[in-house]
Amino acid sequence: MKRANRNGKPERENKRTQSTKLYGSKLTGRSKITNGTHLLPRVDGRSIWARRLRDLIALHVNDYGGEGNISEAQRSLIRRAACLTTELELLEVQFATNGGAKTWQLDKYGRAANTLRRLLQSLGLERRAKEVNSTYDQVAEDVQALKDCGFIDALNDDRDGAAP
Repeated sequence: MKRANRNGKPERENKRTQSTKLYGSKLTGRSKITNGTHLLPRVDGRSIWARRLRDLIALHVNDYGGEGNISEAQRSLIRRAACLTTELELLEVQFATNGGAKTWQLDKYGRAANTLRRLLQSLGLERRAKEVNSTYDQVAEDVQALKDCGFIDALNDDRDGAAP
């Protein structure tokens, strides 16, 4: 017999989810933040601030090679770094629209920027030079291929017909 809710109507059966299919019962104790459905509790994730935060988190996670390559501690530090970056960007907008910053605003900005630097250092994020593997021979082959398909000739024809 089905249980009745407070209105006296029978309770509907819960739809089987992925977790109930795997484990037989619903997993308990997981928040919406943990399972990735919410960015922050009781916050609309569609605001400009929330979208920028989500973008920065994704960019930093990708710097580490994706979701599977980071620990929860790193994920936590990444969230804090992304939040500080978002707030620093908002302060920069205020500085630009107000024609500068007051002393107390610069102090707040400097402290936040130093905190961000320390977070990023603890994460181990550092600037890396981009590897360029092209040799002169490879570039010459690419140029020849463009000539063979007629792309470079068409580009030169366009330039010849243009007014100086």
